[in-house]
Amino acid sequence: MSIYDYSVTNTAGEEVSLKNYEGKVLLIVNTATGCGFTPQYEDIEKMYEDYHEKGLEIIDIPCNQFMGQTPGTDEEIHEFCTLHYNTQFPQMKKSEVNGENALPLYGYLKSQKGFEGFGKGMKAMAMGAMLSKIDKNYKNNPEIKWNFTKFVVDRQGNVVARFEPTADMAEVARCVASLL
Repeated sequence: MSIYDYSVTNTAGEEVSLKNYEGKVLLIVNTATGCGFTPQYEDIEKMYEDYHEKGLEIIDIPCNQFMGQTPGTDEEIHEFCTLHYNTQFPQMKKSEVNGENALPLYGYLKSQKGFEGFGKGMKAMAMGAMLSKIDKNYKNNPEIKWNFTKFVVDRQGNVVARFEPTADMAEVARCVASLL
């Protein structure tokens, strides 16, 4: 299987095949509107503005699995993002990324790039401390740990990087730019 064998559902309820993005660089991210990482929308929008014409596509998948930080309908989520962050990239239907109802796409992404840690710094330490209370084995499984986990897919469909929400967004942008 490849990334192009999967699809996501857009907010209109239509299936969108990732085959439509063949030859593009993809940034696939599970997002939230009420999270401490929500301001990353600004950086993601900046990447979209800087690199969309060069072949970047954003696959924004709102997810409410982490402390209920994405309440509201798909329409309300879209309104929030356009109002607060002027997002121009399309959003997909709110979906799950872990568990039995997870999008099959996320099973594939996690099989390609597992969890490698939160890095260093205060945010990384805080995430580790919080997750150790929720899942003592969090370090040893590929599950999505929190909102704003990002996967980067190259033009050939290879999942080349996974960035946890604590990653420096400049590093994410450098990774994307290197593939364009």
